[in-house]
Amino acid sequence: MNKSTQPLAEVLRPQTLDEYIGQEHLVGDGAILRRALESGRIPSMIFWGPPGVGKTTLAHIIAKKTDRQFFVLSAVSSGVKDVREVIDRARILAKPPILFIDEIHRFSKSQQDSLLAAVEKGLVTLIGATTENPSFEVIAPLLSRSQVYVLKSLEKKHLLKLLDNAVVTLEKDYERKIQLKEMGALLQISGGDARKLLNAIELVVDVLAEEIPGKADLVINDADAKRCIQNNLVKYDKKGEMHYDVISAFIKSMRGSDPNAAVYYLARMIEAGEDPLFIARRMLILASEDIGNANPNALLLANSCFEAVQKIGFPESRIILSQTAVYLACSVKSNASYMAINKAQEIVRKTGDLSVPLPLRNAPTKLMEELGYGAEYKYAHDFPGNFAEQEFLPAEISKTVLYDPGKNPREEEMRRNLRNLWKERYGY
Repeated sequence: MNKSTQPLAEVLRPQTLDEYIGQEHLVGDGAILRRALESGRIPSMIFWGPPGVGKTTLAHIIAKKTDRQFFVLSAVSSGVKDVREVIDRARILAKPPILFIDEIHRFSKSQQDSLLAAVEKGLVTLIGATTENPSFEVIAPLLSRSQVYVLKSLEKKHLLKLLDNAVVTLEKDYERKIQLKEMGALLQISGGDARKLLNAIELVVDVLAEEIPGKADLVINDADAKRCIQNNLVKYDKKGEMHYDVISAFIKSMRGSDPNAAVYYLARMIEAGEDPLFIARRMLILASEDIGNANPNALLLANSCFEAVQKIGFPESRIILSQTAVYLACSVKSNASYMAINKAQEIVRKTGDLSVPLPLRNAPTKLMEELGYGAEYKYAHDFPGNFAEQEFLPAEISKTVLYDPGKNPREEEMRRNLRNLWKERYGY
C-alpha cells in the first residue's frame, strides 16, 4: 500500500482554476474572479459561503496564480500580535503577500482594526473566509476596502466529480479496485461539504480495507458507509466539521419545539467553546423566521439576549442563552412572514420595477402634482376605523396575497381583522 500521510482532502486540493470544482459563477470562463486574476489586479476580498465549498482552496490558487507569498492565520487561534508579525514580514517583500484569514467573522474589532492600515496601504492583500454574513461580522472600513464574493453550496454533479477523483487516488493508494455501488449515504453524510465527503470516503475505504484483507475489490454500499462512519465518528470529524451539524440540530430543535434537545445542543456548543454571539445571532434569526408574529415577544427577547451576551460574555451568558433557547423552543411557531418576503422577492424578480400607483406617489414639485402624483390618496386616519379601501399594489399584481397568517391564536386574530377590513379582496 502506498497511502499518503496527508489527508485525502489535502492530496486532492486543486492547484489551478481549471482543476477547481464548483463556483462557476466566479471562476468559470469569463466569470468575474477569473477575469480579475487574468488581469493580474486582485483586490482584498471576503469569501462568504457554507463550509467545504472551496474558500481556502480558492485562496491558495489565487496566491499561486499571482506568484504571491501566502500567509495563513486562523481567527480562532490568532491575535493582533500574529497579524502584526505578518505585516512586518510583508514590508520587506517585493510583492504584497496574500494574507488569508480563516473564519474572519471570529476576529474581534481590535483584531480587524489592526489589519486596516496594511490593507489600505496595499502592504497585504487580504482574503478572508467566513460562513457568516460579512455585513454583520466585518468592520465597515475593512469591508468597504474588500470585494465580497459569495460562494454557493456544491451541487450533486460537483460532489460526484469529487468522488470520482477520490476513487482514482484511493485505488492507487490501496492498490485495490474500489466500487461505489451506492453513493447516497456518502452524499448525505457530507451535507454538500467537499471536505466531509472526502473524509468520509477515505475513512470508509480505510475501514473496509482492514476488514477485507488481501486484494479483493472494496465494494462501498450505503449500509457499510453509515456503519463505518458511526463506528469511527471521532476519527471522521477530525477537522471539527461537526460544529455545523450541532448548530443545525440546535436550530431544528427550537423550530421543532423541543426545549430539552435545544438546551442539550446549546451545552454541546458551550463546552466546545463556541462564540456566544454566534449562538445568540442564530436565535435572533429563528425568532423572526420560525416564530414571527405568532409571538412577537420572541424577537424582542432574542434581541435582548444578543445585547446582554455582548455585555456579559462567558460563563454567565450561558444562562441567558439557555433562557432564550427554552423560550423560543416553547413558543408557538409561524413562518408566515418569512414566506411572505420570499414570495414578494420572487414576484419582484419576475416582474421587475412595476409602476407605483399614482395615489401613492410623492409629489414634491408642482409638475408632479399636476401629473396626478398623490391625487386621490386616502389618508387612513381621516376615515372611520382608520381604514379606507384603496389599491396599494401595482395594477399588474393587484389582489396578490403574500402574507398568509399562520394558524395560531395571534395570527388568527390578525386574519380576522384583515378579513373585516378587506372583505373578499384578499380572501382572508
